[in-house]
Amino acid sequence: MSENTTTSETPTTEAGVATDTPTTDTATTDQATTDPATTPAATPAPVSTSLPLLEDVEEAMRDVVDPELGINVVDLGLVYGIEITDDAVAKIDMTLTSAACPLTDVIEDQSRGALVSSGLCTDMEINWVWLPPWGPDKITDDGREQLRALGFTV
Repeated sequence: MSENTTTSETPTTEAGVATDTPTTDTATTDQATTDPATTPAATPAPVSTSLPLLEDVEEAMRDVVDPELGINVVDLGLVYGIEITDDAVAKIDMTLTSAACPLTDVIEDQSRGALVSSGLCTDMEINWVWLPPWGPDKITDDGREQLRALGFTV
């Protein structure tokens, strides 16, 4: 399609002086330049391929709270190790205060929400480990402070 322009044979200025500049009717434009069917699609933004940092995964795991104690699993010392695969899958070695704890599903669901649903990781796996056994010595200073605030002696 061509541009719709109107050019007078002898353009003049407001004072009636002849010029060599053609005039263009800007009210009419070429529809091909604004027609979405003929406009090339925008290039999508590149997908981020960076892996989450271990520190970010650990921080996100602080949103996972032990349902019985009300303290996050990191400060309780339940997280023994974190690994991030090349596919951004978080693999977490974790224990519980007791091997008979019936709340593993709750902790797994909270972990999935903190890591996967948030978009930080593509997936997560928890490897429940029992050795070394958990003990109060694994609680961080922040965890001890939180427990004292709840009335526990640690």
